Amino acid sequence: MSNLVTALNGASDANGIATITEVPLQGMITLRGDLSKAAIKKAATTAAGVDMPGQGQANMNGDSGITWMSTDELLILCPYGDVAANLATMTKALAKTHALAVDVSDARASFTVSGPNARDAMAKLVPVDLAKGSFEPGMFRRTRMAQVAAAFWMTDAETFQIVCFRSVADYVFEVLKIAAQPGSEVGFL
Repeated sequence: MSNLVTALNGASDANGIATITEVPLQGMITLRGDLSKAAIKKAATTAAGVDMPGQGQANMNGDSGITWMSTDELLILCPYGDVAANLATMTKALAKTHALAVDVSDARASFTVSGPNARDAMAKLVPVDLAKGSFEPGMFRRTRMAQVAAAFWMTDAETFQIVCFRSVADYVFEVLKIAAQPGSEVGFL
């Protein structure tokens, strides 16, 4: 049997103005469909154990939650070992509903950027106003990070969580390290 590993085998860097850490294996299920349908809402909230988020929001509880990806897409997060059971339950619950639920856990990588200067590091890479009051915990964005697609939210006042494609995990880690290099505080945010 093969060993389960993250894209970068637990990479971490705490040498700069923010700490960058690869998140351990994370269960992720993409759910597509009409988000106003009761069956879709119930399938998502049952799998994640949290309430539905609003547009542009993430509703998290530890390593479980729901992020609003677009008008017809959610990303359900759950413990990695729970994905198969959650997906089976969701598929059964959605049998009479036009929807798609897919395990994307191994196609994605996730990182945290944390510390009092995390906003400075992130602001160098994403076209989003990250000033306090403009972007706060619970808010969610799907955008570009430097040259690649990414999504992110804040888990607390000093921590961002990022999801990207696994194929660009090394690039994202390296660009985060550059944005957080020692002495690169902006001091604006």
